[in-house]
Amino acid sequence: MRSVKPLHLVAGVAVLSLALAACSAPNSGAAANTPAAAASAGAVPDKPSAPVSLHILDVAGNQKLTGPMVDAFVKAHPDIISSVSWESAGAPDLVGTIKPQVDSGNLSVDLVMTGTDGLSAGIEQNLWVPIVKDYGSRISNMANYLDPAAKMEALADGYGVVTTYYPSGPLLQYDPKVVTNVPKTPEELLAWAKAHPGKFGYARPANSGSGRTFLMGLPYMLGDKDPSDPVNGWAKTWAYLKDLGQYINNYPTGTGALISQMADGTVAMVPTTTGWDINPRALGQEPASIEAAAFSSFTWVTDAHYAVVPKGQSADKMAAILDLLQYMLTPDVNAMAYDSGYFYPGPAVKGATLDKAPAASQEVIKKYGRDWYDALIAKEPKAVPLTPANMVKAFDMWDREVGTGKYTAK
Repeated sequence: MRSVKPLHLVAGVAVLSLALAACSAPNSGAAANTPAAAASAGAVPDKPSAPVSLHILDVAGNQKLTGPMVDAFVKAHPDIISSVSWESAGAPDLVGTIKPQVDSGNLSVDLVMTGTDGLSAGIEQNLWVPIVKDYGSRISNMANYLDPAAKMEALADGYGVVTTYYPSGPLLQYDPKVVTNVPKTPEELLAWAKAHPGKFGYARPANSGSGRTFLMGLPYMLGDKDPSDPVNGWAKTWAYLKDLGQYINNYPTGTGALISQMADGTVAMVPTTTGWDINPRALGQEPASIEAAAFSSFTWVTDAHYAVVPKGQSADKMAAILDLLQYMLTPDVNAMAYDSGYFYPGPAVKGATLDKAPAASQEVIKKYGRDWYDALIAKEPKAVPLTPANMVKAFDMWDREVGTGKYTAK
């Protein structure tokens, strides 16, 4: 069975924080891992010597997509995993939670589900097991990744396993009662924001999938020198964001807060992704009447969720995790990632088509999806997001040069 535990974290930890929180995630009830018990690449058995319990930290909202997959595995393989507990946190809290555990060799978090932000921060702090390098042969279903998902996997440099994928954005979402002439270019968006101060907004990129997708998509649309280099190649993007910022009142520290601003009319237009367009309307967090539109010419900045393992994991738990990940990447199971459109489409592997998704997911996509999404996904070019190191730099530059004074770091 699965339980969800609240996370008690020290506030004030940013994505790149080097300060260590004095407290860590609550223990899942399993015996703590010690350095002596840590797995080595050649010492992990085919299955654990006895069923293990796993405690999963989710910093990406990933439980919506992979929780049912994990539950199905536990039900089918009680001889491998006896129980799973989950807790949720924001990506900026990740380093402060995991680093003390890794440094002490006393893990209470066994597996982390994260986006590119938490993946990057953990790589920066040397927190993750090089799971693909050490155990890739145990997760042979990775060979069946969709091409864009395979490119997202390469971005992880062997430290994470892609579990779900989507083309992301950037797209625009808007209230048609307010926005009657939808911008088709960044320049038109800037003009609209200037004419309607305070009515366009986006969330702090370090805390928001839609925010960082917008950030990383602009260099392609603006014709910047090098979309892969935020330090030396984004002169047009940084200038544009500073201009745009004149007409933005605040930057919420999370996409959920931005959705609330859309729902209550505080803002009338925001950058979005396929999932952040579909899911809030399906859940009733936004009016179903909210519309979406694409820029006239843009590049999809793809996104993915990763499973990463903190260093110091025991051999038995590592065995269970490898079996779990192999299972999650089978088409019939991975199709559960369609969920309620949160990461549309969602699956990372070939053959995980919508007809294999649960009936409830199929109904949500039919009712709240956009009939032009699939054609647009096929038509427009796709690019992977920034490398982990460059993403860290981009977040830092945005915080200092664009968002300063208008967001509150957690």
